[in-house]
Amino acid sequence: MSNVGRSRFSRFLTLNYLPAITATFVVIIAGVLADHQNRIISEARIRSHVANELGPIRSKLENNINGSIQLVRGLIGTIATEPDMQQQRFAELARSLFSERSQLRNLAAAPDLVVSMVYPLAGNEKAIGLDYRKNEKQRMTAVRVMQTGRLLLAGPVDLVQGGRGLIARFPVMTDAGGVKRFWGLLSAVIDIDELYRDSGLDSPGLGIEISIAGRDGLGRHGSVFFGDPALFRKAPVQVDVALPGGSWRMAAIPKGGWPDTPEHAWTVRLLIVLGGLVIVVPMIMTGRLTTERQENVRALKESKDQLQELSHRLKIALDASRIGIWEVDIDSGRLLWDNRMKELYGVRSHVGTTTAEWKDRLHPDDRTRAEAEFAETISTGGAYNSEFRICLPRGRIRHIRAIGSTYLAADGTRKIVGVNWDVTADIETRARLSEAKRLAEAHSAELEAARHRMEFNALHDPLTGLPNRRFLDQILVDRSRQFDAGARLSIFHIDLDRFKQINDTLGHAAGDEILRHAARLLRESARDGDFVARIGGDEFVIIRASDRPEEDAALASRIIEAMSTPVRYKEQECRIGVSIGIAAQSAAADELSQILVNADIALYEAKRRGRNRHETFTGALKTEVFKTKQTADEILRGLEQNEFVAHFQPQFCPISLEVIGVEALARWDHPTKGLIGPHTFLKTAEDINVVAAIDQTILEQALFQLCRWEANGIRIPKVSVNLSYSRLRDERLTERLEQMRIPEGRLSFELLESISFDENDMTVLSNIRRIKELGIDIEIDDFGTGYASIISLLKLTPRRLKIDRQLVLPILDSAPQRRLVESIIDIGTSLGVEVIAEGVETLQHAAILKELGCHGLQGYAFARPMSANDLAAFVFERRWRAA
Repeated sequence: MSNVGRSRFSRFLTLNYLPAITATFVVIIAGVLADHQNRIISEARIRSHVANELGPIRSKLENNINGSIQLVRGLIGTIATEPDMQQQRFAELARSLFSERSQLRNLAAAPDLVVSMVYPLAGNEKAIGLDYRKNEKQRMTAVRVMQTGRLLLAGPVDLVQGGRGLIARFPVMTDAGGVKRFWGLLSAVIDIDELYRDSGLDSPGLGIEISIAGRDGLGRHGSVFFGDPALFRKAPVQVDVALPGGSWRMAAIPKGGWPDTPEHAWTVRLLIVLGGLVIVVPMIMTGRLTTERQENVRALKESKDQLQELSHRLKIALDASRIGIWEVDIDSGRLLWDNRMKELYGVRSHVGTTTAEWKDRLHPDDRTRAEAEFAETISTGGAYNSEFRICLPRGRIRHIRAIGSTYLAADGTRKIVGVNWDVTADIETRARLSEAKRLAEAHSAELEAARHRMEFNALHDPLTGLPNRRFLDQILVDRSRQFDAGARLSIFHIDLDRFKQINDTLGHAAGDEILRHAARLLRESARDGDFVARIGGDEFVIIRASDRPEEDAALASRIIEAMSTPVRYKEQECRIGVSIGIAAQSAAADELSQILVNADIALYEAKRRGRNRHETFTGALKTEVFKTKQTADEILRGLEQNEFVAHFQPQFCPISLEVIGVEALARWDHPTKGLIGPHTFLKTAEDINVVAAIDQTILEQALFQLCRWEANGIRIPKVSVNLSYSRLRDERLTERLEQMRIPEGRLSFELLESISFDENDMTVLSNIRRIKELGIDIEIDDFGTGYASIISLLKLTPRRLKIDRQLVLPILDSAPQRRLVESIIDIGTSLGVEVIAEGVETLQHAAILKELGCHGLQGYAFARPMSANDLAAFVFERRWRAA
């Protein structure tokens, strides 16, 4: 339906149903107003009934309370005229009040605020003598009555003697010569339960629920003391109860609450609905009939307009699409073509009257199929859909698509009507697209192959073809790429031994061949499902699913054995070894990245134990590594906190027994472990490359103490300080030494004999030469345990050499050992090198070494290493003489 049609239809609908709609609204509004008015009238009637029932109760409450108070007021007047009244007189007057019908329970008179008279006396004897001014609970009320001179009604309250009541306190004034004077108080207790009963609040026939507020006569501001407090929030009928000195507030609703629906409400609503239907239904029916008639007229007009539009559109579509229309009389074989059909087939206007002429123009290759499809349509009476080629004059070929359908004409004859259109351009375009698609698919296949090659190259080592570190990282993150989720995995971290020597001596080509050889052996040793990767220069990783540690050890042993076979490269045999660290998951959920770290720790342990072996990660190994790391952290902290201190062991002349020098030794003053020797921290310090820093600290302390001793008159000829190999190879060593104030001839550097003095290490040789030029002596420490030779001594020309204690200790019992020491001393003497013996434990050692011609002695027989202060006292007091 067009927008204009919809608009017109909406306008008709509105006009026809407007009276019915208006009437409906009027009926609804009238019904709502009638129902509302019925609710107001019903509610007013119920509230009036509640008010009528509440009024007498309020009157009875006021009358009963006021009546009891009026009785008491008479007694007050008598007391005012007889201020000296006593208990007997008070009881006679009160008894007459109690004879009246009232709710009074007891009376108490208190001249000057002290109770002296009570009625009835029985049960109230303790009240006699009560002083209101001294009673905390009643003092304020009594004082308030005395100050205001007005009656005060308090309560309801719980009474001590049982029950509940109201307490009315009256001021009593006397007239003495025309002057009003306060005599005291008169208190009256009204039984509240009896008051409720006499006022009708407890009546079983009461048709309303009542609540009372205004305790202590406070009216609206007082709390609720009777009934349900929530009743005041239910729109109750409220009235005030006037009291002497105040008021109460009464609220009432019908028993069971206000009714939700007014009486006869549904009857009224039903009458309203019936009246509305009588008015509205006939109007709706009339509007509907009118609308249907107008809609039918409009539909007929729209159908006529649409038919005209469709005919016009069909003509335009046929002209624009160049589609030809044909029709065949099946029974006679007569064929009708329009002009466009004749144009498509390239024939004259008088041609195209039989199906034979159509068949003559079919392409020979398509004729049999096209004729069979047309014959099948005739025989079955179904739809016709075919595509074929026709031959045009001058040998041109045209592709035709034909569709049609059979129908029964009005005269009863069977006919087929259809259309033809030229699809030559579509066929050619489709052919071009098909070729383009083929080319695109071929190109896409090439791109996909290139992508696969790029992905493979990105995840594999180009030299060995093994997965690389990136591929390993992906496996560590997502193990499902290679292994089942429930399998427990073991990781082998493999490092080639002696690979660097081969790479440096034979060149990188030899190194590459070794790496390819190692990769081939690892693939052959591993299983098909194992993950084998090269993750660094000469580092490999194998990940495999394994639940048996003995299988992991067997694989590691096979790899080590296979790698031990020599590899020939250009007529040379290359021998390598392999160190392997193994770590396994205890559960499949363990992080593989941590397992790799554990395998690396095990690899480090395998190298530390001599290489060409395998080690498996254990808890004990982890603990050891943790301790090493903890020690390393503490060493770094100790350097920052200056915890490394120098201790000094003196050296003595064997003849004069005078101190000829001291050796500065590194000690660690640990904050919790105390003083620690170098054997506990030196290896870790070497691993973290801080030995040079410790050497520098000890050197600075030794020079400082040398100056300090000198200033205190203690002469120490020289001090020896250890110099590590790493520091000896420091190119900036002499530059730093030149910046320090070093007294010439007073400092010696001790070099371990285990240092290899290679002629090719120009840095070491240059530093030794520069050190000598600075006036610093060179000593060879631990002589007899390392690489030093006669050639080394001639080349280095040290000032001293120290015989290692392992050679000195046995000279007491071993003649060959003694001759060996004597030979070393003779060699040193012949070369002009002083010889100092370490490890002199006893005086017998000292005597023998003296006889052998040793130049200096150092050991526990004379002194142990000690702090700078202790050494100063030791030298000053010459304590070694006592030894």
